[in-house]
Amino acid sequence: KKISDVLQKSAPKPGVPADLQNLLAQHFGENRSVIEIEELKLSDSCFLPANDLTHSFSSYLKEICPKWAKLRRNHQEKRSVVMLVLCSSALRSLELIKSMAAFKGDCRVIKLFAKHIKIKEQMNMLEKGVFHVGVGTPGRVKALVEQDALCLNSTKYMILDWNWRDQKLRRMMDIPEV
Repeated sequence: KKISDVLQKSAPKPGVPADLQNLLAQHFGENRSVIEIEELKLSDSCFLPANDLTHSFSSYLKEICPKWAKLRRNHQEKRSVVMLVLCSSALRSLELIKSMAAFKGDCRVIKLFAKHIKIKEQMNMLEKGVFHVGVGTPGRVKALVEQDALCLNSTKYMILDWNWRDQKLRRMMDIPEV
């Protein structure tokens, strides 16, 4: 069986905190001790309500972050973002940036993916300016964090584009590289 055949038969459903917990347990289960795995567990209070697939991305952001204007005004740190959105691909990142126009207001958005943008350029942009929202792929965000170009201390929201399926009907959690 191909994964696309299996996924085509399953209906889209909103992600739940248990999905991420299971993914972390599978990924780190072999390499970590019981105590280390216990430390990786996040309480349900760490999670915002999932998009129930009735909202657009912009309306979902307004629902989970009603005080966005205040957070945006108070954020002055360079090399960090208030909201980090992780997507499975650069094309999906661009799509989400366009769809969040109603939400973002006058905040600055930085694209954190590898398509046509070199990592040095992104590092320079993060160093020079204040950005409120970062939208990108897990690989590029990981590379920026490892090189200390992106600091996550002031990040209040991390949104995983968990339910979107690509051409092969894979969700972000179905892609082995992620």
